[in-house]
Amino acid sequence: MTTLVETKIPDQLWQQAQNMVQQGWINNMDALIAEAIRRYVESHQQLLSERFIQEDIEWGLHGED
Repeated sequence: MTTLVETKIPDQLWQQAQNMVQQGWINNMDALIAEAIRRYVESHQQLLSERFIQEDIEWGLHGED
């Protein structure tokens, strides 16, 4: 299953992405964008988990909702 996404990207960033595809660093723009989103999500997942844990600890220590 896939989802179609429409977005605005700064021209310079788009040009850099197109150059990467043209140079063969990745198969196509769809693959590049999917990989970029995957890497972003993976790199921020740990930070998000840590924040939730800290909030749980604070709630446990101070009983605040």
